[in-house]
Amino acid sequence: MSAPELAFRDGVMDRIRLKEPRFDEQAYLFVLAALELCQQRLPERRHITGAELAVACRDLAMQRYGVIARMVLEHWGLRSTENIGDVVFTLVELGLLMSQPQDSKEDFVGVYDFAEAFDQNYPWNPSVSA
Repeated sequence: MSAPELAFRDGVMDRIRLKEPRFDEQAYLFVLAALELCQQRLPERRHITGAELAVACRDLAMQRYGVIARMVLEHWGLRSTENIGDVVFTLVELGLLMSQPQDSKEDFVGVYDFAEAFDQNYPWNPSVSA
């Protein structure tokens, strides 16, 4: 199944909303798509770190949504890399993703600043000199 076709089975999103209602369903699907993107970049599948997943989320958002990437993520409730961790650990707590004993939400804190990553460092930002 390709990333645009991702969808939760009946009842899964209801369980997610009960556990963590802050984020839109699309935020969860987006993080799962970024997880797959991160895995595809590796020579072989392995466990990935919170920082690696956060970077994959940034890259996928820029690829899919360009200059409005930050606006799209914020519309879904994702305003920081810490929020990406919240999504991941909600999926872990519900048994939809697996984690390692050393993994924690703190792995996602401060990986990058959304304003800097999506606005200031955008490749077409006229204020960024070439």
